[in-house]
Amino acid sequence: MVGIFFLPFILSGFGPRFKQEENLVFGKAHPPQPRVSAVPPRPLPSPLSLSTFFPSPTSSRFNWSHLTPLELKNRSVGLGTESTGQGNPHFTLEGQKFLIFGGSIHYFRVPREYWRDRLLKLKACGFNTVTTYVPWNLHEPERGRFDFSGNLDLEAFVLMASEIGLWVILRPGPYICSEIDLGGLPSWLLQDPRLLLRTTNKGFIEAVEKYFDHLIPRVIPLQYRQGGPVIAVQVENEYGSFNKDKKYMPYLHKALLRRGIVELLLTSDSEKNVLSGHTKGVLATINLQKLHRNTFSQLHKVQRDKPILIMEYWVGWFDRWGDKHHVTDAKEIEHTVSEFIKYEISFNVYMFHGGTNFGFLNGATNYGKHAGVVTSYDYDAVLTEAGDYTEKYFKLQKLFGSFSAIPLPQVPKLTPKAAYPPVRPSLFLPLWDALAYLNEPVRSHQPVNMENLPINNGSGQSYGLVLYEKSICSGGRLCAHARDMAQVFLDETMIGILNENNQNLHIPELRVCRYLRILVENQGRVNFSWQIQNERKGITGSVSINNSSLEGFTIYSLEMKMSFFERTGIMDSCSSMDVTLGDIGILGLRKHCTFLEPGFIQKTMRSSCLRRW
Repeated sequence: MVGIFFLPFILSGFGPRFKQEENLVFGKAHPPQPRVSAVPPRPLPSPLSLSTFFPSPTSSRFNWSHLTPLELKNRSVGLGTESTGQGNPHFTLEGQKFLIFGGSIHYFRVPREYWRDRLLKLKACGFNTVTTYVPWNLHEPERGRFDFSGNLDLEAFVLMASEIGLWVILRPGPYICSEIDLGGLPSWLLQDPRLLLRTTNKGFIEAVEKYFDHLIPRVIPLQYRQGGPVIAVQVENEYGSFNKDKKYMPYLHKALLRRGIVELLLTSDSEKNVLSGHTKGVLATINLQKLHRNTFSQLHKVQRDKPILIMEYWVGWFDRWGDKHHVTDAKEIEHTVSEFIKYEISFNVYMFHGGTNFGFLNGATNYGKHAGVVTSYDYDAVLTEAGDYTEKYFKLQKLFGSFSAIPLPQVPKLTPKAAYPPVRPSLFLPLWDALAYLNEPVRSHQPVNMENLPINNGSGQSYGLVLYEKSICSGGRLCAHARDMAQVFLDETMIGILNENNQNLHIPELRVCRYLRILVENQGRVNFSWQIQNERKGITGSVSINNSSLEGFTIYSLEMKMSFFERTGIMDSCSSMDVTLGDIGILGLRKHCTFLEPGFIQKTMRSSCLRRW
């Protein structure tokens, strides 16, 4: 039965606590048993792989206790670069030699209540910088409506990092990839097929300008020279792999400067795309999974007199539905980071803490077949999705400690866990009954794709499901292009599935007229490659039976927003529940009600229903 379920009353206090051996004594953390790798560990790179470019490895210890946001009060010179001709080029902060030990934490993937815990663990591990993307699609869910509140309070996250003693590198896009829907671009940009994403196309640039007009003024006071912790800002993201418009990156560079960004600007590309992704006047950085002899070949063609920054050192990888969980070897990570430090290469660990793709946030890939990114963004990161320590954490902490001239901070205690008793659904609302609680349906001569539905102040629908309804009086061969997955019903009986590989379905002969209903789920827009341009969801094109186009559709938008639940009266019966909702669906639920969205078939329940909440 397609429906929305309500689970009985549960309070966290009723669940017995797991007995945890915290292994924390006087701030000293002892590593847990290592996790078994899902893939064979790759051979460790030879130390000689770096000696060609870095003939003088360091053996010194570092002391940056005086180079923290808490200590540096009088500021005049931000993050810079220096090359004296003796030794390797290096970064400077306030004129003093500095190495970036960065770790990625995305504020929008971590409940705000846990921000401090994750940042403290980053600091205690030995890192000095946190990096984060800024997702345009979450901050401007509707054209002209901006949201920087709650879990999207960028300024609060950055200031908290500063308070803890961490520097910040911001990566504001506008495109960020990050395995989120459409790479962080708002879906309403897809309304006009003439608008070309990630180019100097007039429609795209106008949207970027308005977004930056709201975002960048929030960033200005957070900059280093304004007393804040932001020491660098990234221009776009991995444009070398896209490379559709040579004028685009210089435009973004000037757009940031024009609005008052004065700190170090940088680009970020894979080691093989630096030549096509860098832009004049901006520091080029690279992303990689492991070191090899030619790692820095393209980078040194662009800039030989600048220090190296590995903007993304991938210590894990994201998972897609149907894939095995990606796991990387902790010893390999330790060895590679030790090589970075040995040759004084600055780096950013991606991810230090991955977090969760809440609601409908997940992106997708399409290498011949659409595959959605899973809800968990665990990434086999240094901290688990729950924020717990891993073998990687303790190996890196020990490594950083061996290079630090001062003791590292105490390690925070583990966050408490609880075991909940089994629950069984006690009430449910069938999809067909739920239609009465939705907003007024759209009536259209032809089907309308999700992004072009005349809802949300003209911004269309970004996430969730769409139900297309039409009365038919005869059967035959149904043809419809539904993205990404659709259940087809006659009245309330499901008769088949449509997807990218199956756009046809036989409808049996009818004795009386019946309702043809097509329920389409957006399972995540592609977040990488040129395919982002063609990621419209719902029914895209006409619907026909026996090559005869159907006309006169009633279209219901199922976005699963708070307003829907309020209209059903569910919230009245869940009065003691703490709900966190956003424009991407339910972000969090506590206490005694749990909601499951309308599922598809048993095969896809894991990827459509349970993954959401």
